[in-house]
Amino acid sequence: MNHQPNYYDILGVAQDATQEEIRIAAETRNAQFPMSARDPVTNRAYEQLANAYQVLSSPELRAKYDAQLDASQSTLLSVNVQSSRQVIGALDSDQLLYVLLDLRPPTLQPETTLPVNVALVIDRSTSMQGARLEQVKAAAKLVVEQLGPEDIISIIAFGDRAQIISPAGRLHNRNLLISRVSGMTAAGGTEIYQGLKAGLDEMSQVDLSRYINKLILLTDGHTYGDEEECLNLASRAAGQNIVFSAMGLGADWNDRFLDQLVAPSGGQSTYIEEPGQIISCLQEQIRGLGAIYAQNVRLELGLPAGITIQYAMKLAPFSLPISSYQNRLKLGTVEGRSPLTLLLELLIKPQPVGQQLRIPLRLLADFPAQGQLDYEINTRLELLVMIEDADVTPPPIIIRAVQMLNLYRM
Repeated sequence: MNHQPNYYDILGVAQDATQEEIRIAAETRNAQFPMSARDPVTNRAYEQLANAYQVLSSPELRAKYDAQLDASQSTLLSVNVQSSRQVIGALDSDQLLYVLLDLRPPTLQPETTLPVNVALVIDRSTSMQGARLEQVKAAAKLVVEQLGPEDIISIIAFGDRAQIISPAGRLHNRNLLISRVSGMTAAGGTEIYQGLKAGLDEMSQVDLSRYINKLILLTDGHTYGDEEECLNLASRAAGQNIVFSAMGLGADWNDRFLDQLVAPSGGQSTYIEEPGQIISCLQEQIRGLGAIYAQNVRLELGLPAGITIQYAMKLAPFSLPISSYQNRLKLGTVEGRSPLTLLLELLIKPQPVGQQLRIPLRLLADFPAQGQLDYEINTRLELLVMIEDADVTPPPIIIRAVQMLNLYRM
């Protein structure tokens, strides 16, 4: 399905923007073009800007446009793309361009939920003894209380080897499961692969296509000698629509490894400083799981020669660096009404004057509640290369996004 940029996307405003917001946005966009580029006949990007402002600044034309837009736009995912500028100077040096993508369910999309299939993979090595393990057990009990009758849960504890505390199944006897969790004791070293493999084996006992699938790892340390096996396992799980999330407890956990572990599925890596934070953090992981709207969201960029992805960062619903392979990025899930926001930092090599740079953006996603797999949305970003480089201030939303990126890099 094609999703061409609409007038609201061009101005970078929401569909419910006020007339004053539209005016300010149009003036800001207009300032991004040097005088020599402000010709709607020869510059398609400027023509789109002029058309957008002409329609949206008129209440009558805007009302008609809104009616047409509601009838034609994607019914499954709203996509908004903004760039730090629309004109690139013909310089002899490299330049950076920032692109912000915002993905969210349409406003009128009804809430739908699926049952969840969740595995808790708990580090019970000797270093977890005491408050950490007790808080983890308390948090696991709350998870058991929160799940519904159609949900599937499995609980795995690991040290040197994995132990299945509760095999995958529905909650027919909550008290028995809580009793098993209470009986966990700390012992042994930390071999995360053993726990992850046992967790995935349990999750795979059911038809994964009928559930929202999430594996949650809780650990306080480094794994020993099996990092590569863990990462390979995470990549395979992502291909089965199983999202990995990881919670690192205390100061000794390997944040780089856990970030790599959750990256293939677009999951979240969380730092927990004090044992008392474990319960609230795990509850946050579980809350709204069944309301995941889209999963296995992927972005493919058709980058012209001389343009490369320098960095990619998911900013919402949580911050996570995203790795790219052949200009393909795995973004994870769109949860409930929350947006998925991505910032791209593109490196642009010197380009010839007058070049019209077109960057196709292809989004693919699965919508489990609607039974839609590999649903496709296409849009594109257009840039003009000019001798006269406009002295442009990027839109405020992109300035804030770049500030978040720089903070994460520190």
